[in-house]
Order: sequence, then C-alpha cells, then structure tokens
Amino acid sequence: MSLSIPSRRGFLASFAAMPVLNEAALAQLSYAGDVPPDAVMINANENPLGPCPEALEAMGGVLKRGGRYLFGTSMQLASTLADQEGVPTSHVQVYAGSSDPLHRVVLAFTSSSRPFVTGDPGYEAGERAATFAGAKTFRVPLTKTFSHDVRAMVKAAPEGGVFYVCNPNNPTGTLTSREDIEWLVANKPAGGVVLLDEAYTHFCDAQRCTDLVAKGKDIIVLRTFSKIYGMAGLRAGAAIGRPDLLDKIRLYGNFFLPTTGMVGAQVSLTVKSLVPERKKFVKQIREDVFAWLDQRKFAFTPSVSNCFMIDVKRPGAQVMRALAEQKVIIGRSWPSWPNHVRVSVGTPEEMEKFKRSFAAVTA
Repeated sequence: MSLSIPSRRGFLASFAAMPVLNEAALAQLSYAGDVPPDAVMINANENPLGPCPEALEAMGGVLKRGGRYLFGTSMQLASTLADQEGVPTSHVQVYAGSSDPLHRVVLAFTSSSRPFVTGDPGYEAGERAATFAGAKTFRVPLTKTFSHDVRAMVKAAPEGGVFYVCNPNNPTGTLTSREDIEWLVANKPAGGVVLLDEAYTHFCDAQRCTDLVAKGKDIIVLRTFSKIYGMAGLRAGAAIGRPDLLDKIRLYGNFFLPTTGMVGAQVSLTVKSLVPERKKFVKQIREDVFAWLDQRKFAFTPSVSNCFMIDVKRPGAQVMRALAEQKVIIGRSWPSWPNHVRVSVGTPEEMEKFKRSFAAVTA
C-alpha cells in the first residue's frame, strides 16, 4: 500500500518555531499561577507514583555515560516493545514521548485539502498541528455513551487525511469499541490514516490495536511512558505502524532522544508486575471518588482511565479557580463542555484533599 504525502516546502527550516503544543504546554492551561509546594496537582494526567524502582536504578546507572549519545538505548527499547506487541522492529519508531509523533503524523497526512478529524471533547495537540499545516479540523461530538462517533467522523470529512482517536479518550477517560475502530480503519478515505492514541490503554482491559498494524492496515498507534509508567518528565514514547507510514513522518524533525528516558522505558517494559499493580491502584482510587460523587449527585464520565470529567453545573473555570485557592489544581474545561472540569487520579491522600475542597467550593 502507498499513501500520498503533501509537500511541506521550507518545513524543516521552520520546525523550531512550530506553534504546536504538547501535553506539558496544554497542562499549563489548567493553572497559570505559581504552584505552591504543598499543592495537590491533579491537572495533567500524570502518575504521582513516578518511575518504578527498577527504572530509577537503570536511569541512575546510565547518568555517568550521559556524555555519549548512546543510540543503542533507543534501538533496544524499540526491539523490546516490538517483541511485546507482536510486530517487527521495523514497525516501531521511538520518540521523546508520544506528542512528537502525533504532530508528525498530522503534518505528514493533512493539508488544505486533507482535513484533520477528531472527537469532541478530545486532546487538542493534533488540531494545533493541523492549523500549522493549513488543514481544516472537524470536531465531531462524542456519542451519548462518550465514545468516538466514527461514522459521523467519516461523513464529516470524506477526504480526511487523519482520523484521530484517543482510546481511552482524553479528557473523558471513556472507550471507543474495537468494532468501531476496525470500522473506521476499513471505511476511512483512501490516502488517509487512522491515528490511534493509546496513551492511556494500560489503565483498562480493552484489546489493544497493534495487531492491526501487524496486518498491514493504514493505522499508526501511539504509546507513551508518561502515564501508567510515571515518566512524564523523562520523555519516552513510540509510534507503531507500517514502515512506509513511519518513513513519511521521519522528515519532520530529528531523533535526538534522552538516554535516561530510553533506558527507563525499556526497563519498565520488563517489570511484569508494574502495569497490573498500577492499574489496580488507579482503579480503586477512581472508583472511590466516583462513589463519593454519586452520593453528592454530581454527574461524571464513566472513565476507565486516570482522568475523568465532572459536570460542576456552572462554568468550570469558576470551580478551577476556587479549588486553586484551596491549593488543589485540577484540569481545564473544553469549549464544547464549558460546565465540566477534568480531574486526574492522584494518590489516596491527594484525592481526599480534592474531596474536601470540592465539597467546600460546590456547596
């Protein structure tokens, strides 16, 4: 299969000034003030547990070799991830996080004639990359069950270049079914790609979709170590796709990767207890907060992830500011859901502080 790629004259010269945002920059939208040292930070879908002990030890050990590029560390990470996902190593390209390849895919496969299509509310970084590429964005509302309306997405953009699905979705933490993803891959326009962002997949039991990559489909799957692996600031992630698709996004930047992030990610993949233990940890805390919200008659999205949306029944920005005064920093609202706020799952102690403060500001 071959897919067309629009030209980007002079792109490499202007890459450094590219006005697109990653998750760290978007997280700052949730709170622009100085953060008190004792504040509860549940605004950026981070994992408060941080890297696992094995990753910490490995990263500490490699620091003394930090004067070298150590390109082999990224190759080892790609090999380990490919082996676990059942794809050839040629189908995995590692990056410093998953926002980098997300931007690259949008830049490579959208243009003034090939729109970017996303769910609403959804993670906004791809839309900003599309604007830079001169592509129109179609925001398609989620269904009543908070999944991506894949049929409406295809109908909205018969010439779409990128159909972006974050699964579980950010900010709602809700799932789009495997059946719908397969339908989207089979029915999207020729020349377009499905960009499946599985940043939060480890928090749930849904079937992952890298087998569609192994079958040669027009899909690129994103993974990150910023979420369940607790490495948001250390930057490690990957794009998984057919080699011809990955080749098209290599033009958009360089591949200087942080050695610590590469080593920490590779070792994290080998710790078999890490994902199930942390998934259980987050689920227990999330369900406790949901039970508490139920008692107080607040509607929330049925998240299976480490974030969820609460209908606060008034402009969400008001509640954000009020909680910030209580030293509880939560996530932002989305224009299409102005009366909702996003909350990340923190530690039990952090969520107890959130409950007390939320009860006070919404009384």
